[in-house]
Amino acid sequence: MTVQQMLALKQVADAIIESVKECGSSGAPAGPMYAALMSRGCTLEQFEQIMSGLVKAGKLRKSGNIYYAM
Repeated sequence: MTVQQMLALKQVADAIIESVKECGSSGAPAGPMYAALMSRGCTLEQFEQIMSGLVKAGKLRKSGNIYYAM
């Protein structure tokens, strides 16, 4: 992964975290987030990898198909 790709991934991750935070205690459903990223060329596998990484890093929590900010 190039430095430019790493920076882009960090920007995407930061935007996801901020979006989930804005949803508050009701959480953010995975479907609309994936749809938004898919429109920019993100595959389902990439989306799942990003979200899994954010959960493993303790930035988000997942319950069913809903993500919550930590």
